[in-house]
Amino acid sequence: MTDGTTGRYARVRAAVIGTGLIGGSVLLRLADAGLDVAGWDPDPATRERAQRRGVVAPATIEQAVADRDVIFLCGPLPTLPHTLARVAELTAPGCVLTDVGSTKAEVTEAAYRLGLADRFVPGHPMAGAESAGLTAASPTLLAGSAWVLCPATGAATDAFRWLTGLLVELFGARVVPMSAPAHDSAAALASHVPHLLAGALAGATQRAPLRDAVLALAAGSFSDGTRVAGTPAERTANMLLGNRDRVLHELSEVRAFLDGLAAALRADDAPALIARYAEARAARSALLDRRFAGQARKFPASGDHDAEVTWLHGLGHTGGHLTGCQVGPDAVSYTAWLPVAD
Repeated sequence: MTDGTTGRYARVRAAVIGTGLIGGSVLLRLADAGLDVAGWDPDPATRERAQRRGVVAPATIEQAVADRDVIFLCGPLPTLPHTLARVAELTAPGCVLTDVGSTKAEVTEAAYRLGLADRFVPGHPMAGAESAGLTAASPTLLAGSAWVLCPATGAATDAFRWLTGLLVELFGARVVPMSAPAHDSAAALASHVPHLLAGALAGATQRAPLRDAVLALAAGSFSDGTRVAGTPAERTANMLLGNRDRVLHELSEVRAFLDGLAAALRADDAPALIARYAEARAARSALLDRRFAGQARKFPASGDHDAEVTWLHGLGHTGGHLTGCQVGPDAVSYTAWLPVAD
């Protein structure tokens, strides 16, 4: 990741619609990189705050998106389909559109209904904080993050390639290509269920007769386990409701494992407890010590891109990511990284 005007994206004109924590961080990073970028938020006070941070923040969405090459849609999840339709009306067919929402199925379906699948690339940067708003935004918040993009065949593959290069170059992103349904299933367990568990632990503590004593004793395990319970409640509710079926399915799997732990504890069965915690520890260890092997792949630059998208989906589904995408006259070249088996 570099500062200042950079490479093939030096002349890109960008806009960010919705400048809260994630949108604001995208906006600030693009501005730091020297791009011509404008941010728009429906809240006048937020627009004024952006201007005080040295960022262009016009009064209307029409002004913000005029003559742009790429637009990041960063408002609340329930607003994204409507915002997508509005922005599409105001922009040229060659303008690439993407979002940062934490669920992908609904907005992807909306893009297909609106006939925007050729230029809308669903996205989700896997980073954030329990704080909210532009005041909490930072140009480094998304640096090096895993950033899901959902490629599709046809012209949408061209948009995916271009956007992948931009995210790698400007954010140092590890682009994870996935289908929208696969993203929502994986995110349910990786992100959404943890919000439920954190809320349950923090909520039970709030109701406990010895709440203050619990908080006095709370150290790393409690703090880490409840961190995302500090997320604004409306944002968490939108995320959970937007992926309700998958979250409930994964929650049932977590509950089954927890029931097994409780049964072993109730039965005074130390070997069963140890076995289950050994299984859990394996996942934790794999998270902290993931190893990857590099792979280079080429595909024809033109055509229907079916084989390319199939490979991309497979890469993301198996835990891999991209750190490079170069498009030449005849071929597109990817730099990919795949997890090494334990």
